[in-house]
Amino acid sequence: MTRVRLSVTERREELLRAAVEQIEARGVVAVRIADVASALGVSNALVLYHFSTKEKLVAAAFTYAAEGDLAQLRRLLDRRTTALRRLRAAVRWYAPTGQAKGWRLWIEGWAAALREPALREVTRDLDRQWKAALTEVIAEGVAAGEFVCPDPTGTALRLTALLDGLAVQLTSYAGAVPRVRAQEWVDETVARELGLAREALTT
Repeated sequence: MTRVRLSVTERREELLRAAVEQIEARGVVAVRIADVASALGVSNALVLYHFSTKEKLVAAAFTYAAEGDLAQLRRLLDRRTTALRRLRAAVRWYAPTGQAKGWRLWIEGWAAALREPALREVTRDLDRQWKAALTEVIAEGVAAGEFVCPDPTGTALRLTALLDGLAVQLTSYAGAVPRVRAQEWVDETVARELGLAREALTT
């Protein structure tokens, strides 16, 4: 079957999507240029034309995934509704019990970032932007009198630490924490940090 000729931008995006899928399936260490090429039915040379090394391909793939996650986060936080509803939507989307990123991908990224400076910067930047976005919406809620939070920055850090930790438990150790219980912990933590009753998160 004749392949559709793609623009450079379209081809690059196709390669990045395939790389993300292969990293999720095989892991950063095991994935090869050949795996990405084979998944799309293209040559290794084509992949190397766009990304001269595996390391550059992996870093670009994580950047691509991070940009997608941040775009979704912005869509959730830009809605015209209360700060509490926006925060709740963002946290529930990001939580390992929600519909957010492929957590296996990011756990792989965190591990590989210990050895790869370029990947470390990608994961650090995603983490920084996520915390900043949460801090901003929490501060908006405080200013609007929706809830009380003396330290929005600290609250954002504690929430992300909880969510990331639960993601590791649910992704790496099947059955270690029931998903329903994990969601209860998330709701309880958000309510406590904001000085609200837990029921306020479900109304």
